[in-house]
Amino acid sequence: MASSWHICITVLVLLFGGSKANPAALSHSQLDVNRKKPLQTFRPYNIAHRGSNGELPEETAAAYLRAIEEGADFIETDILASKDGHLICFHDVTLDATTDVANRTKFAHRKRTYEVQGAKVTGWFVVDFTLKELKSLRGKQRFSFRDQRYNGKYQIITFEEYILIALYADRIVGIYPEIKNPVFINQHVKWSNGKKFEDKFVETLLRYGYKGAYMSEDWLRQPLFIQSFAPTSLIYVSNMTNSPKVFLIDDTNTPTQDTNQSYYEITSNAYLAFIRNYVIGIGPWKDTIVPTKDNYLEQPTDLVARAHALNLQVHPYTFRNENSYLHFNFHQDPYAEYEYWLNEIGVDGLFTDFTGSLHKYQEWTRPYPKKQKKAEALLHEIATMLKNNGY
Repeated sequence: MASSWHICITVLVLLFGGSKANPAALSHSQLDVNRKKPLQTFRPYNIAHRGSNGELPEETAAAYLRAIEEGADFIETDILASKDGHLICFHDVTLDATTDVANRTKFAHRKRTYEVQGAKVTGWFVVDFTLKELKSLRGKQRFSFRDQRYNGKYQIITFEEYILIALYADRIVGIYPEIKNPVFINQHVKWSNGKKFEDKFVETLLRYGYKGAYMSEDWLRQPLFIQSFAPTSLIYVSNMTNSPKVFLIDDTNTPTQDTNQSYYEITSNAYLAFIRNYVIGIGPWKDTIVPTKDNYLEQPTDLVARAHALNLQVHPYTFRNENSYLHFNFHQDPYAEYEYWLNEIGVDGLFTDFTGSLHKYQEWTRPYPKKQKKAEALLHEIATMLKNNGY
């Protein structure tokens, strides 16, 4: 778990270093990767969906710090771009649902209507605000039934600030950024030298040392999954980085935003065999893996089995504790839902809004092996001894 000292350090970095932090200044002694507890790889990944956003406003520094404290293996985020080309952590292309923009009279005239994935959307769009303007806003909880005490306390963070949160954790924590709405972003935000959104996304990751194929030494030092609903973006970035990628799959009635392909086409055996040349996994909406009717689970599809047959991991989304999201089969028990998906369906990771709940379940049912714990304790003892002797 993250100590209070590490949390304070990270907050200071965010407040005073901000997105201007120089990755070259991240010294080995500061990051201390070799002395950190490694990423667990013996059980499915606990992926903190937009941070611990069941408790705190999504995609804020506080939500990510809380997720790390609660035991997340990966902190997940969505990357968009500001009007002046800065990459930020934010889910919607509009600011309305999770910030106080509607209360800022000086921005009232910024309300626009744009076409997003074939539909007309009206609101205050991220792409119409500079980074400085975005930083002046404050986040709020998306859902009214979640804790509202933290509304108005936290600002939007940049991609770089999010990376620093992971790098400064007191154990190795992976990042799981999404190339969000790339068609829309590339239409509205322009960079010099003909650069695209995807170029800036990968350049940022490389600048902070993220590289390497899945399970390579480089990857284990700084774990990363790149995700997107847009297959052309994943194929494009494959020419720039060999870091592992995950193809996100939407609901059955939603076509891909860039290629206009149906759910049934992109989950066919032929397409999975094609996309596996570029990705190591898929991230489907969970109700497409196990369909539901009248809030009861129906017979599971064979999507997980077919993906696994092609050596593709499966990381479904999104798991939430609230009764309104739990199918009746689980008797209002989120632990029963985790048990079903991890043990019966056999997925390789879960996107959850409640990182702490998933971590507790996994520690109860599949804790760290005793040998691994002893080895980690020995390594910690050796590291402490070396540090005390000036090494």
